[in-house]
Amino acid sequence: TSIDVKLTARDEQASEPWIWRLSRDFEIKVYIVKANVDVDMGWMHIRLEGAVEEVQRAISWLMTTGMHVDAQQRSVGA
Repeated sequence: TSIDVKLTARDEQASEPWIWRLSRDFEIKVYIVKANVDVDMGWMHIRLEGAVEEVQRAISWLMTTGMHVDAQQRSVGA
């Protein structure tokens, strides 16, 4: 499964190691498609790939961080 996600972070959220946490805590691949991150504001367009359950768990966790999370595209593969 591959899902494109747009993350928007403000203030202290922008300096947290979100990509590191995703790759460490979940059995998924994380690709940075586009990003614009500054000290107090940033957005990232990432692609999450992995088993459906792991990708869903990762997105659910992202939603608990306080960031704006927008799952943009879904494609299910074999």
